[in-house]
This record gives sequence, structure tokens and C-alpha cells, in this order.
Amino acid sequence: MDPRRPERLVALFLLGALLFSPALLAVFARPATLFGLPALFVYVFAAWAAVIGLLALISRGAGRGR
Repeated sequence: MDPRRPERLVALFLLGALLFSPALLAVFARPATLFGLPALFVYVFAAWAAVIGLLALISRGAGRGR
């Protein structure tokens, strides 16, 4: 097990909390569109995919040490 995994998971949690904070979401809550979709939807789904991707990278070898 990677000894830094708990710290990375905590950092990922804090990043997710920052990405989905109301202050940052308000920046994208405008009538602008990206790719024909509301900017808020594009931002939320991109941030969500980024958090899931980072979680996959962090947990990538979780079962190898057994």
C-alpha cells in the first residue's frame, strides 16, 4: 500500500469540495453556453469526471499489496 494514499484521498476530497462550492458554481451559473449546453452543466460534469478520474488513479493498485 502506498503510504501517501490517505493524504491523497483527503486532498481529493478537499479538491472536490472546492470544485463544487457554491462560490465557484456561481461563476458558471450564467446564461452562457459551451458546445450548445449551459456552462454550469458542462462545468459540473467535467469536474465530476475529473474527480472520478483522479480517484481511479489514486486507488489504482489498491489490491496489489495483498
